Formats: sequence, C-alpha cells, structure tokens
Amino acid sequence: MNDALNNILYRNSHRSLTEPAPTEKEMGLVFQAALRAPDHAWLRPSSFIEIQGDGLKKLSNAFVSYAKENIKDLDEEKLKKYEQSPFRAPMIVVLVCTPKEHAMVPEVEQIMSTATAGQNILLALNSMGYGGIWRTGAFSFNEKIGRYLELDHDQKVVGYLYIGTPEGKAKKIPELNILDFVTKWES
Repeated sequence: MNDALNNILYRNSHRSLTEPAPTEKEMGLVFQAALRAPDHAWLRPSSFIEIQGDGLKKLSNAFVSYAKENIKDLDEEKLKKYEQSPFRAPMIVVLVCTPKEHAMVPEVEQIMSTATAGQNILLALNSMGYGGIWRTGAFSFNEKIGRYLELDHDQKVVGYLYIGTPEGKAKKIPELNILDFVTKWES
C-alpha cells in the first residue's frame, strides 16, 4: 500500500494532544494542502484562524462571552467546560467559510469545500506525525458566533481543529464492511 493511502486509512482523532504543535514552516505546508480542496469556480471560500499561546485565552474568552449571552439554562459546570475547552491542545485552527454569490455554486457546496479543506489539514498533520480532532458543537454553524471571533457577518464557522502531538494510546479504528455503505449499479 502506498504512503498516501496508508495515511488516509489510518488517520485517527486522538484523545489527548500535547506540545509540540507544528512549526510555522510545517503549518505553511498544511495550509497549502488545505487550499488544494475541491473548489468549484475557484471561489476560494475557505480561510483559517490559527490560534496558540495567548490566543487560546482569547478564544476561551470568546466562548465564555458567547455562552453567557446565547446559551439558555447555562450552569457553572457547562460554562467552566466551555472556558477550558481551548486548552485541550496547544493549537487550534478555526475553519471559516465566506460564501460568495454565484449562479452555479450554492452556499452549501462552498461550506463543503471548507470542510474538505479541514480534512486535508487533518491528513497533512497526520502525515507529519501530529494529531488533530475536529470539533463543532455550540460554537459552530450559527449566525452569532462570528461576532465573538471578529469575523464579518457573512462568514461561517465550520469547525475547530484541535492540533498537537498525540499522547497516549490511539483509539482503535473500527473495522467497517464497505458493503454496508456502498450500493453498486452495474450494467
């Protein structure tokens, strides 16, 4: 099996991510890989916010502010969880989609392009020996979160990639029977 296919088949989300995070040079390659995602009409809807160091505290503050103002029945335990969540990895990349008006490319296709860029990021990181976890939840896919992340009103958060060096034992990858997922139409 070739290295590229092996990378895809064995990429995994790691429970624990620690230092070191990828270097600036490594992230340059990772972002180049992200921008190779399918992009109908070359609209370039995807952009990224790379967060580490003091930026994690800024993200934590954004999550807390958003939660206090927008989440009903918020208790102290949940608020603490939101406050601490950015510190689960040494780096976070926010996947941002800025849909463009286009007669042939609907918004959903542009969001899928950003999601594909996210998968390319995870695969590139895995090939370099780093790990990543894709998170969404309360801080994605809503009309209000962008204000707390200093985004324009038309930009959408597609997810958060928590990035670092895998620590501990990797999760077991389940064996799946492709026949449960594939229907063949044959002549």
